[in-house]
Amino acid sequence: MELDKLLKIYRCGQIDRKELETRIFFRVRENVMRFGLEKMDKENRGDFVSWFYPRIKRAVDRYEDCGSTFDSYINVLVKLSAKEYCLRKKDHKIIERTWWDAKAEEMMVCEEEEPEYFEPKQDFSRVRNRKQVLLLLLKSYHFLSDDYISRAAPAIGMDRDELKNMVDTLRNQRLGQEEQIRGLQERVYSQFYRCLAFENRMRAFPPGSSHSLEMKKRLEGAKKRLAAMRKRLAAMRADAPNWQIANLIGIKKGTVDSGLHTARRNHERNHSAQK
Repeated sequence: MELDKLLKIYRCGQIDRKELETRIFFRVRENVMRFGLEKMDKENRGDFVSWFYPRIKRAVDRYEDCGSTFDSYINVLVKLSAKEYCLRKKDHKIIERTWWDAKAEEMMVCEEEEPEYFEPKQDFSRVRNRKQVLLLLLKSYHFLSDDYISRAAPAIGMDRDELKNMVDTLRNQRLGQEEQIRGLQERVYSQFYRCLAFENRMRAFPPGSSHSLEMKKRLEGAKKRLAAMRKRLAAMRADAPNWQIANLIGIKKGTVDSGLHTARRNHERNHSAQK
């Protein structure tokens, strides 16, 4: 009943609000067994009591003498808060482990040594359908290296600097779009990690428990958002649109459409013949 007496002293004006909150704080910290905190180790107990301190002020404001003593009220509040604290701590560990496990897998994939590929340095042979090849090169500007441009230019009868200027122009025009694609890719990765975290948090608690059901609900919502983000990412083209290529060369968009369609059809025909 010590907390009830303490509350009466406060209400009589013998101690101020700060003194009341401080004494409640020390009361909780020094009576581990009474408040059911004995299962926590010493470090976690100290962290919990510090985390719980801001709630003491709200507890004093919300308490109304309606049958339950202030001592019992604080007792129940501490026990419920301890459960919430342990739940949050467990969630945090699951999220942290999920993130590190996913990052570790990425690092293992990135650290795998790629086989060296020695690309021949001689110029490509001259082609007959130079215009179609030019359209294909500009269409796939994102994947062209300076060395490739230097060897491809003579094959279509162009100066190396002229072709490089065309490719650089497209890169500058598409810079904003590429930044949007990279930004969306990062958000897709983050959303993927969130799905993993929700799934692991759901499995870490008994099936049918309130926390497990809450995580399941969040997981379903996160998966829907991930699917929508992936769909949007797939719709954001990394290659140059035909109208942009047409403006760069100074021809009609229909001519670009026709040239690329013919090039694709010839490729499919040659591929079928080789089979």
